[in-house]
Amino acid sequence: MNRKLPIGIQDFATLRKDHYLYVDKTGYIYQLVHEGKPYFLSRPRRFGKSLLLSTLRAYWEGRSDLFQGLEIEKLEADSENAWQPYPVFLFDFNRSGYTKERLEDLLTTFLMEWEAVWHFEENASCSVLSIRFQNLLKKAFDQTGKRSVVLVDEYDKPFLDALEMPDQAEHNKEVFRSFFGSLKSSDEFLEFVFITGVTKFSKISIFSDLNQLNDISLSEEYAGLCGITEEELCRTFWPEISEMAETQEIDAGQCLRLLRQYYDGYCFHPSGPGVYNPFSVLKALYEREFGSYWFETGTPGFLVRKLKDLHFDVQRFENSTLYIGKKALSDYQADNPDPVPLLYQTGYLTISDYNKRLDRYTLDFPNEEVKYGFLESLMPVYVRDYGSATGKDIYSLDSYVESGKTDEVKNVFISLFASIPYTTHDAPFEHYFQTVIFIVFTLLGKYVQCEIHTFQGRIDCVVETDRYVWIFEFKRDESAREALRQIKDCGYAVPYVADKRTVICVVAGFDSKSRMLTDWQIEMPERK
Repeated sequence: MNRKLPIGIQDFATLRKDHYLYVDKTGYIYQLVHEGKPYFLSRPRRFGKSLLLSTLRAYWEGRSDLFQGLEIEKLEADSENAWQPYPVFLFDFNRSGYTKERLEDLLTTFLMEWEAVWHFEENASCSVLSIRFQNLLKKAFDQTGKRSVVLVDEYDKPFLDALEMPDQAEHNKEVFRSFFGSLKSSDEFLEFVFITGVTKFSKISIFSDLNQLNDISLSEEYAGLCGITEEELCRTFWPEISEMAETQEIDAGQCLRLLRQYYDGYCFHPSGPGVYNPFSVLKALYEREFGSYWFETGTPGFLVRKLKDLHFDVQRFENSTLYIGKKALSDYQADNPDPVPLLYQTGYLTISDYNKRLDRYTLDFPNEEVKYGFLESLMPVYVRDYGSATGKDIYSLDSYVESGKTDEVKNVFISLFASIPYTTHDAPFEHYFQTVIFIVFTLLGKYVQCEIHTFQGRIDCVVETDRYVWIFEFKRDESAREALRQIKDCGYAVPYVADKRTVICVVAGFDSKSRMLTDWQIEMPERK
């Protein structure tokens, strides 16, 4: 089938002229341009923000030929002022490596290009970038009699790139504060403003000065603006779904269920539609394979380091205890000790529930691609030389756990734990142990529970397979044999002894000085 999937296509004109498949979002475009003026939208990377701004640009430039056959063509049919061109200024910050000089250089380049377009080269003699831009807006109005459209793509890229370099980040904030803060005083020359980003930094003047911006990031009305709903996926790409199903030797319905499991689940309003990650699902249809395509485009290095530095309890990802209020969800402060808002805004968590009485959201991983990709990216932070053929082969561990091979499981654990880097006093080694075990078994797809409360105590970790139930207890500088007696006395295995599966109780003792696994006690309670 010779149909072109728009993977990575961010230019609307290219998409339409070269006949790529297009999920028609122009009904949203019509609503945006006719109902308001200054907008802000936060969405994760690879979610179509750049294509959205390119579409808005084409609309405001009056390129009606690109919209033939789309919903907006019908909506604009009776409008007297439809498809009138306006001056458009698009700022694209989709690049990396923002040094202290580069941000100013990039803004200067934008201004020079537009000064040439509007025959206003003498404006370059002005040394203040914000004033140069204000002069351009006035010049465009004087020449056309129309107010300008300002589109800003990925405004926060210079800050996200510099999160771990405070001086550089602060410099970039000051540049933005001066440059874009001037938009408020230029309101008489502005027809439409739309700003996108991954995060909303509440302390950046682009929001404090432009306090009239309408933040639609958590709006039910625009929850489906970026991303692909399941209805859109089936309507636009059903032939590709059928072809993928044939390649995978499954039926189309099962293929759709797997696509949903891997790539669906994003929610930007509790009552809004769920959406698929557009890049991942299109890439999967193109390759006809289920893969971690979103993570292949870039791993969240600074995020996983932040989680480690904050000693974040990663088990919260499985225990449905990630709660957050609406304000904290939509605004982010770089000095916030809680990484959860940033994890949501960058796409690693999404809304799974909402308590209206408490005005509180519950967050969770959106799908399996994100869940397993994110946990896998955490492992190298906690364990050195992690991977296969290093003595820490979790795929062999999977086989050992499935077959109840306790000695082999012990050897893998010894190798894993010996590779945990030096930890400080405020980062307990026991916490690292439990984190590593939780991540390893979750990556293996096992049913893992940690810190389980029983009627007489608390179990450190339980791992369930089809044939075995492993009960793990971890002790530091204590007798593992005594801990094994604790398991018996507290009845940790009682809920499972009537189970058809074999119960294996394991106590792993480790020494805080050597940071090594030093004891390993096992007992298998009799089955009743």
